[in-house]
Amino acid sequence: MMEPAPNGPLITRETISARLRELGVEPGETLLVHSSLSSLGWVNGGPVAVVQGLLDALGPTGTLAVPAHSADLSDPALWRNPPVPEEWWERVRATMPVYDPRTTPTRGIGVIPETVRTWPGALRSAHPHTSFAALGPRAAEITEDHAPDCRLGERSPLARLEKLGARVLLLGAGYDSCTAFHLAEYRVPAPLVPVGRPGPEGWETVTEVSISSDRFDELGHDFERDRPVVRGRIGTAETRLFPLPDAVAYAQRWLPVHRPREEDFPDPRA
Repeated sequence: MMEPAPNGPLITRETISARLRELGVEPGETLLVHSSLSSLGWVNGGPVAVVQGLLDALGPTGTLAVPAHSADLSDPALWRNPPVPEEWWERVRATMPVYDPRTTPTRGIGVIPETVRTWPGALRSAHPHTSFAALGPRAAEITEDHAPDCRLGERSPLARLEKLGARVLLLGAGYDSCTAFHLAEYRVPAPLVPVGRPGPEGWETVTEVSISSDRFDELGHDFERDRPVVRGRIGTAETRLFPLPDAVAYAQRWLPVHRPREEDFPDPRA
């Protein structure tokens, strides 16, 4: 059966780099990108062309960063899409491959981050669930020393990106994908939770700050209303460009008011 002809618009590497420059992406800056390839339209070259266009806009002195999460290295008891039978859980835990930044694929964040992860020269941080990958002169500074018990907090690439004054580009992605907001969660009262994963010595459990993207769409709406956000379009994809430190600071004020979690939280280690 023949596939239907593409509806367009036709997007190329040059289209992407030109539109990014029109949006205000500057050569030499550091950019954290959340993306959806399917939102763009028909891209000639697929995710490779998108990454090339991003790198063209940033130039040789710019740095591209993306989430490179691998949440499937997690407790099968929590899997919902799809779930696995309970009688499998112990065997799945015992045989799950240990995280390796060189070979563990990304999961659930789209094909563009996976393309960045496998790009020549890309570096990737060490957290087995919430790693980031980066290309460019600041890649090592962003990805090194990602603490194994700090998914998206002060000892993660997000804090490094904040310090560097990076900007966030939402390329066809919504605010519910904006990892910068999670850094703010580490700075307001939040429960601690046990998080299971495969480790070098077998299945292990670490204590982490509870994170959730619940109401991030509302947070993003208010942030965009109150703070400067550059909006535009590349192909059929809506784009938003804004400073990461600005987003974190706004979320740090917004979350305690609109999504309070201030209560006595039990310590999962007790």
